[in-house]
Amino acid sequence: MARKKKQGGSEIPEWLVTFSDLMSILVAFFVLIVSFSIQDDEKLQVVAGSMKEAFGVIQTEARAGIIERDGNPQRDFVKSLTLDEQSSQTEFSDVDHNDRSKQGAEANTHDIEKSEVETPRQFALATTTLRQAWQELPDITFIADNLLIEETEEGLHIQIVDQEGRSMFPEWSKYPYEATRQAIAVMTPILKSLPNQIKVTGHTAAGASYRTAAYGPWELSSDRANVVRRLMEEFGLPSERIFSVVGKGDADPLFPNDPYLSANRRISILVMQENPPVPIELKP
Repeated sequence: MARKKKQGGSEIPEWLVTFSDLMSILVAFFVLIVSFSIQDDEKLQVVAGSMKEAFGVIQTEARAGIIERDGNPQRDFVKSLTLDEQSSQTEFSDVDHNDRSKQGAEANTHDIEKSEVETPRQFALATTTLRQAWQELPDITFIADNLLIEETEEGLHIQIVDQEGRSMFPEWSKYPYEATRQAIAVMTPILKSLPNQIKVTGHTAAGASYRTAAYGPWELSSDRANVVRRLMEEFGLPSERIFSVVGKGDADPLFPNDPYLSANRRISILVMQENPPVPIELKP
């Protein structure tokens, strides 16, 4: 007896439908296998850390280190095993990790090296703050040209220089004028907020006369630098922040083409471009 043909199109065999479903399941199965084979170890730790309270600390095993030399018998596994402490890289660890604040697919487990933009930005902010603080102090407005700030490869360079007819120290004296003292008082809290070490260097100009031969440019430049250091500590700068106090006499003029220029008489304060030996917030 002949089958009746269905209206509206050709008949699809039932086995073909079943075969198509099977192929779809196999494709999904292989996609899952590939996705599981490519895994992020740190994301895996994040997932494992979420079950830390329920299952306890997970220990990992690592093969003991043995150096295989050429010619030695090769073996797939090493007999000795050592237990490594679990690295705390999850949100549930005992140590806070601000760069591991998320979980799941959004877990930021990639280590990104921090750039060196932060330190120059701190120097730029300190420069702007210093200039504004000096401008807002009426008593030292007239010596604004004597205060120089420059960012160099060595760090933030602050110089208190003499100008023609306007000195920052009395002649032959290691103690500064009151305006110079006020400029240092305003500057010190701003430098205290930075974690960097500080160098203080004194300079004199060539051709100056001195009262005695026993007290010349080296002694005067050293004493002036040391007095500035003492004033900065008096105004709140910790003594451990001072890296060095040096007097160079007239050996390093600001204007080498004219070593007799009054601007060569100066105090140089360098906020060094380097990381502190220990974090500034660390206390014994």
